[in-house]
Amino acid sequence: MDGQRSTYHALFPRAWTIYDGEPDPDLKISCRQVSPFIPNNYRESSFPVCVFSYVLINTGNEDANVSLLFTWANSIGGDSHTSGGHYNVPFVEEDGVRGVLLHHKTAKGNPPVTFAIAACESDDVTVTHCPCFLISGKGGGFTAKDLWMEMSENGSFYKRSWKAEPTTLSQSGSSMGAAVAASVVIPAHTKKTVTFALAWDSPEVKFTRGRSYRRRYTQFYGASGEAAPKLVHDALLGYREWEAKIEDWQNPILEDEKLPEWYRFTLFNELYYLVAGGTVWTDGGPPAQGKVDATIPDILSTTTSFRVNGFSSRTNSTTNLNDAATVGSSKIAYVDTLQNQSIELAILDSDKSWPETINSNNHVDNRKAVTYGDEQPHIVFTASIATSSGLDVSENEEEISEKLLKAMQAANLDHDINSTSWDVPYGTSLLEKGEENVGQFLYLEGVEYFMWCTYDVHFYASFALVSLFPKLELSMQRDFAAATLIHNPKRIKFLAEGKRSAKKVFGAVPHDLGTYDPWVEVNAYNIHDTSRWKDLNSKFVLQIYRDVAATGDANFARAVWPAVYIAMAYMDRFDRDRDGMIENDGFPDQTYDTWTVHGISAYCGGLWLAALQAAAAMADLVNEKNAADYFRTKFCQARDVYTKKLWNGSYFNYDSGSSSNSNSIQADQMAGQWYAWASGLPPLFEDTKARSALQKIYDFNVMKVKGGRMGAVNGMHPNGKVDDTTLQSREVWSGVTYGVAAAMIHEGMLEQAFQTAEGVFLASWSEQGYGYWFQTPEAWTTDGHYRSLTYMRPLSIWAMQWALNPPKSLAEAPRFPSTRRGSTSYLHTGFSLVAEAVRTFPKPQIEKIRSLFHYLCGCLCRKKP
Repeated sequence: MDGQRSTYHALFPRAWTIYDGEPDPDLKISCRQVSPFIPNNYRESSFPVCVFSYVLINTGNEDANVSLLFTWANSIGGDSHTSGGHYNVPFVEEDGVRGVLLHHKTAKGNPPVTFAIAACESDDVTVTHCPCFLISGKGGGFTAKDLWMEMSENGSFYKRSWKAEPTTLSQSGSSMGAAVAASVVIPAHTKKTVTFALAWDSPEVKFTRGRSYRRRYTQFYGASGEAAPKLVHDALLGYREWEAKIEDWQNPILEDEKLPEWYRFTLFNELYYLVAGGTVWTDGGPPAQGKVDATIPDILSTTTSFRVNGFSSRTNSTTNLNDAATVGSSKIAYVDTLQNQSIELAILDSDKSWPETINSNNHVDNRKAVTYGDEQPHIVFTASIATSSGLDVSENEEEISEKLLKAMQAANLDHDINSTSWDVPYGTSLLEKGEENVGQFLYLEGVEYFMWCTYDVHFYASFALVSLFPKLELSMQRDFAAATLIHNPKRIKFLAEGKRSAKKVFGAVPHDLGTYDPWVEVNAYNIHDTSRWKDLNSKFVLQIYRDVAATGDANFARAVWPAVYIAMAYMDRFDRDRDGMIENDGFPDQTYDTWTVHGISAYCGGLWLAALQAAAAMADLVNEKNAADYFRTKFCQARDVYTKKLWNGSYFNYDSGSSSNSNSIQADQMAGQWYAWASGLPPLFEDTKARSALQKIYDFNVMKVKGGRMGAVNGMHPNGKVDDTTLQSREVWSGVTYGVAAAMIHEGMLEQAFQTAEGVFLASWSEQGYGYWFQTPEAWTTDGHYRSLTYMRPLSIWAMQWALNPPKSLAEAPRFPSTRRGSTSYLHTGFSLVAEAVRTFPKPQIEKIRSLFHYLCGCLCRKKP
């Protein structure tokens, strides 16, 4: 068979290989490959299994005896490929399912893997097997050549026993395989179906630091390592039902002739990355092996909850954060007693001595100065609690604060102060009692950039997950909410600047969930100090709000609200001139990590504007009226500054600096506006500005590059020349191009949107392109040189579908920018205090984390009286 008349067709999660008259001109053979990737299905979609269903049509005038052979190597490649010690075992399951198990012993102490290959025997189909054959290396016995000779002569294997007897262990230096054959007689002018299945059972995933987790499917098949026979059995009997569900999902889009043909199938094929991107889906339980040490002092065990008057004023409250005393030049702001309970906040300048004790009514002072070496204390939160009757404890606050507190306590990585064992907390700790735990989800930024769930990139890719598996999207966001409240003081050297800084700073959204010990040791990225990046916190707030608005999950909103507030407070440090707008710091402090930004940035500034709107809307949802008013007013203030500094009458300048590329046209300048639209928020700017900027991007960044056949180049000078300031400014980013197209769709510019996105298809997926199918890279240059094959960001094509067919809860989004302002005279002081607290938070120990976090949760999560 030379393959000249054979073709392959892909529509993820299915594919078809058509053998048209090969190997026999009277036979038409098609192989349909099916994976159980089913939206909103958190059971079968986790199964490590696939099906190969052959349809055999005999167009001749005589009966045809057809045999199909399914072979598989007992190997996962790498060090264990020829290490020896592997063996195979035949098996028989119910309903005629027969096959061979291939038990593989992995290297370096990693968990073993068991493969199963099988077919289903029936009145028409006879199944035989070869339990073992030598592929290469040492050892006698049945070889691959012998296997082929037996099949070619007999059309099947000799009738071997199906008794479950293990084969001889493979020798070191050799590799072995197994085979299953299915034979069928096809009368003239009829068709038959023969189906095989493959499963791979490896119940645990082990990371480099030694921690292991059970995979999601073990919830349904157990973790004994004996699930493979049952998996192939269920696949062979259930795959038609899976296909029906897949077709119900895909057909409305595939049959919509208003959509370009290339878009309809590329939309689904880009989803390959959700399963091929190094994906790990756990059962959401604690590590099967490995613990992290952390000590949890019982210093606050005398109360079940904090109830204080914090960031927001209350109508029946007599406490006001404006009450403060000044000692020298240091300000002590304290929350007075509330029914025999009080918390106080001390903010000190690092060069000032510890202030005098300040007592208030019914308050027992227990403030202590804590120093590290020669350092002076910066900020200390202390609490004194009286549990006398009359304290109105909020159940909501108690549950939420205790969950996030647990996350902070156990995820703190200052091992110098730890001595006892404690399970690592995850975002699953934020689940309300009775909420479904669908597990935790990891995928790599790219197969060349080995970091889990890189957040600035997931910002784009997340539309696929929230559209199809929203519970997994919320699970990941819980992980980032918990990680935002981690502080890891371990000092590492960042490569670009050559300086050392903390690996993870409290309040800064992490760049990623780690590499070698995900969830526990976050921020594997070490080029720049991402605690100084200007996009991550805004992206966190925007994704959280979008997910809340789309799912309507109030429990999720309440659980992550403290992290949202802290993320916003953390960003306050970057508004150095106090005009409401953050400024960049003259280095590549955002996802474009080789592209320097000075002053106000079209990209980061736009994200900040959208985040202010999202934070205000989120505050409304959790009944924090004053916080909502504050963020809304700050948004209006910041938008005025942003527009004044960047709008040039046609588009928003790259930044407000004076460099040679400050007036460049950035393809991604409308990212904030795009997310506002996608989240059901009012647009940041009126339509005239939005359409003008997007049309400029289309005319210059898209159409001036190969006639629009490559996507949108990141940077373009207003004279029509590509901005070659840096590698990334002259690249086309596939995922950003899809995002720009989504923004155009939101603005009603459908023709420009599909022309823009088609450039990615033509370069990456078409026969005339660069051959990137099922490995869409992060970027390519205008002369076709790619960077980072098989990358996460192109999943953002699902942002286009989100724009075309938004969730019902977002379909009636406002079309006019908000001008609503609120009164902030009260809240401004409260927000400033929290921002200052986050800014000056010292090297944490558990005691201070505990009191700080109880304080913040009490402020943020308290129900209205």
